[in-house]
Amino acid sequence: MEHIKKYIQEHKDRFVEELIDLLKIPSISADPTYKHDVYACAESVKEHLIKAGANKVEICSTKGYPIVYGEKIIDPQLPTVLVYGHYDVQPADPLELWESGPFDPVIKTTDIHPNGAIFARGACDDKGQMFMHVKAFELMMRTNSLSCNIKFMIEGEEEVGSDNLGDFVKSNKSRLECDAILISDTGIIANDTPSITTGLKGLSYVEVELTGPNRDLHSGLYGGAVANPINILCEMIASMKDENNHITIPGFYDKVVELSSQERADMARAPFSLEQYKMALDINDVHGEEGYTTMERTGIRPTLDVNGIWGGYTGEGAKTVIASKAFAKISMRLVPNQTDEEITKLFEDHFKAIAPKSVKVEVHPHHGGKPYVAPTDSPAYLSASAAMESTFGKKPVPIKSGGSIPIVALFEKELGVKSILMGFGLDSDAIHSPNEHFGLFNYFKGIETIPHFFSKFRELNQ
Repeated sequence: MEHIKKYIQEHKDRFVEELIDLLKIPSISADPTYKHDVYACAESVKEHLIKAGANKVEICSTKGYPIVYGEKIIDPQLPTVLVYGHYDVQPADPLELWESGPFDPVIKTTDIHPNGAIFARGACDDKGQMFMHVKAFELMMRTNSLSCNIKFMIEGEEEVGSDNLGDFVKSNKSRLECDAILISDTGIIANDTPSITTGLKGLSYVEVELTGPNRDLHSGLYGGAVANPINILCEMIASMKDENNHITIPGFYDKVVELSSQERADMARAPFSLEQYKMALDINDVHGEEGYTTMERTGIRPTLDVNGIWGGYTGEGAKTVIASKAFAKISMRLVPNQTDEEITKLFEDHFKAIAPKSVKVEVHPHHGGKPYVAPTDSPAYLSASAAMESTFGKKPVPIKSGGSIPIVALFEKELGVKSILMGFGLDSDAIHSPNEHFGLFNYFKGIETIPHFFSKFRELNQ
């Protein structure tokens, strides 16, 4: 398929410029301050789909931020691929740790990306990866090589739980009917080691609130006599793991299936350097559940982490108070057979049970999602594997990810279709962190690989 490389080479500068323009829009769905920017980003995605050649492109309203839909049906008898992505991004905080503005994209070279990487919030998660599909679609349209029908569903609430996407999917089953769902919101092991994600963790996300006295108190006059919610919150959180980093919530592991020794051996075949892993994160050692490797901890074991904790005085200088309240945001990543509803209930019951009478406790559930496992013998997976092998020169490794894309399980439930997670990012791309970036090699490799997927998928479905 020389026409693919030729088209990319002729238009690569424009492909980069258009992505940079998209990355300049601060489409932060979690912060209402950026509401107009989120809508502006949806409009931009719509215009790009129209220019690429999609039909029936529209911005579909929801109770939250809109969904951009578009399609190109070249023959109803051919297989149809539904492309899912999101145009919203995470907040950029902490801003002081960015080496350049989060919404002022710059291209810089790094040791991992000697050909350059775009640094900006959303560069990898998920604007850059979503935009690969738009540009690959443009390529196939301009070169008259689109081999399957294609539908796009690009949402604006993925980073806040996709609360309204479920209703949209349920109300639009006929419009979204397809033979495979293609998603690039994951990554590969390395630029010389392609991989396809075959498993995602589920998610239970909660916020906890502890209340002690009815106001902040002088820590000299009341210290030692009145409960300090911050101290107690820290103690409660610390008690939720034992000395082996095993989660202590009763019933938490009841439905977790232990992998066989053969399955664990198969996982261990994936290339992984513990020393490089530690070096990339600037840590002296790893940390996690006893008895499991780093790859197993992130891929097949459930976890519990504090994502934020606050209370009392955090301004400049000193203010000696016992805070009235303390808060924390806590996420639990789940594995197959665990459900977010059950785990959230187990967490809430346990958290309230271990609280002393000196504080009041509230648990506020946020979003959640089910775990997901994809087969490796389906036409869609085989098409993705063949596509990556054709562009990377080696067969991709199936891997399980510690990340969560809650909507994937819903797609299977409502549409009866499995999703293929063919991402091109790297673990080092700092998604959700300061200095997020996406390698130009990865961006163009995605655009090059996607048309191969469509061609192979048509072949396997004829």
